[in-house]
Amino acid sequence: MATSLSPAEFAAIAEYAKQAFGLHMPESKREMVFARLIKRLRRVGIADFATYLAYVKQDANSQERSEFLSALTTNVTQFFRENHHFDYLRTVALPPLIDKARKGHRVRIWSAGCSAGQEPYSIAMTLLDLCADAHSLNIKILATDIDPRILDTAKTGRYPLSERAAIPENLRKTAIAAADTDSFTVSDAVRKLVSFAELNLIAEWPMQGMFDVIFCRNVAIYFDASTQSTLWNRFANLLNDDGHLMIGHSERLSGAAVQKLRNTGVTVYVKSHATAADK
Repeated sequence: MATSLSPAEFAAIAEYAKQAFGLHMPESKREMVFARLIKRLRRVGIADFATYLAYVKQDANSQERSEFLSALTTNVTQFFRENHHFDYLRTVALPPLIDKARKGHRVRIWSAGCSAGQEPYSIAMTLLDLCADAHSLNIKILATDIDPRILDTAKTGRYPLSERAAIPENLRKTAIAAADTDSFTVSDAVRKLVSFAELNLIAEWPMQGMFDVIFCRNVAIYFDASTQSTLWNRFANLLNDDGHLMIGHSERLSGAAVQKLRNTGVTVYVKSHATAADK
């Protein structure tokens, strides 16, 4: 069994991670990559990193590709994480969008990089608290992630009981369906507002319609500067005028999107109305 990850082996892994998933892994992460991937080598019974990478690349081993991706990223999230975004959603973004929906128009919200589902469910809980009849309106929340394994967890809507404390107490009655000594389940009313789908953010996007709100928080930190700028611009182009983009607290807008989005709060941006030049 391998006892270290050579510079050449790390370079090959980093190149594949960039090409397949957009992940940026500088040399400073070599020890971290070794510590995480050596567990996968042991699990599948492969002795060296070169053979393991070849194994991951085989079409028949999509499950191991998911494990590879999960090992290199950190699915750390919680309900109502970075709560100022949900305060903004409640007080600024959602009220006019609910009015828009009541007039018969469509409203679309996207949680990009949704991890285990706490973010889109927090959006749905906030929406239901403001609009009890949201299910009868044309309001939908799309939640996407590149990791099919973590999406399976998200779809169940079941979480350790310790995570319940992050949900505001006034929302728990409608947000939580059942709880036992170890876990709780998000209510059907919340879950029905959210649709989950697998999506690689650096690949083609199948969505045809525009969005009113996009959350993409603590995802771009895994990309290099060029990929980040491209991603922000793609989001900007997919937002309706006056649409809202929420990004992570350690992330910064860059590239062409800076000209299309104006800052209106802590890591909150709003799409400016298109000018004649933009059109």
